[in-house]
Amino acid sequence: MNAAIPRLDAPGGSHAVVVGGGTMGADVAVVLTRALCRTTVIEPDAGRAQALPERARANLQAIGREAGAGRIAVVPALDDVDWASVDLVIECIPERLDIKQSLFAELARRARPDAILASNSSSFPISAIGEGLDTQGRMLGLHFFMPAHLVPLVEVVLGEASDGASADALIAFMRRCGMVPVRVAKDLPGFLANRLQHALSREAFDLIDRGIATPEDVDAAVRFGFGFRFLAAGPVMQRDHAGIDVHAAAGATMYPTFCNADTPARCLTERAQDGRHGMKAGEGFYRWTPETIQEERARYDRLLRAGLDLVSAELPEIKP
Repeated sequence: MNAAIPRLDAPGGSHAVVVGGGTMGADVAVVLTRALCRTTVIEPDAGRAQALPERARANLQAIGREAGAGRIAVVPALDDVDWASVDLVIECIPERLDIKQSLFAELARRARPDAILASNSSSFPISAIGEGLDTQGRMLGLHFFMPAHLVPLVEVVLGEASDGASADALIAFMRRCGMVPVRVAKDLPGFLANRLQHALSREAFDLIDRGIATPEDVDAAVRFGFGFRFLAAGPVMQRDHAGIDVHAAAGATMYPTFCNADTPARCLTERAQDGRHGMKAGEGFYRWTPETIQEERARYDRLLRAGLDLVSAELPEIKP
């Protein structure tokens, strides 16, 4: 099932298709077009399709890359794409395995033999999505984090049959789009970043369950403590900064007391069951109104943009 040699050139000379023009798909289109990649978004919903170009233009303007706005086209269906010119497909449709499998079977039929077929799925391994297809060699996970145009990380995830050359080509392409790609050699549940995030969350919510800390104090400990330093160095490099001997000694003391539960914490399951699902429900761990939601999202985006400015020297493709 080896793929043909991928022909993924520099973004400015490539044509990418994003299937799905919702929140994630629209932001992925910004990632591509800020590097002047010709981008076709497939979105059958007329309202989303109409709004997408202006949303993308505003986000590109915010980083001084308005020229990219002219590189976006929005079409309603697969039939409206010039498949002979497509180098990369990124799927951003709803998280249902059956419809993803159906889509990739159709993409395998339409796309060039050397086109890379990627899924943004956070739930399903690319091996499951491509099961039974003879295109598995050129199928990869390409997992962005919301908002994709502000969070630089993207995971390039290899399935059991994924071809290493295709992964290398996609990594190089994403880097030229201003992203920070990481190679995940096996498509295990959660891939890389979400596994790390959930490991932290399991301990955090266990501390809340046990009454040791409030949600507010947990958030403050992460944001203004070790999380504040993560912008400069990840947990591995932090150990070199602090001293590996110090970390090993601290770990020997703490690890036996960590939460090792194989089910979500009580404070999570209760909210999942009683409808306190966060902003969309008006309450989660915090209470929300339409006004506070708008304020919080503006604050969140503002800080993400500030963080992006701080690390922009390491991301030359997105510097204004």
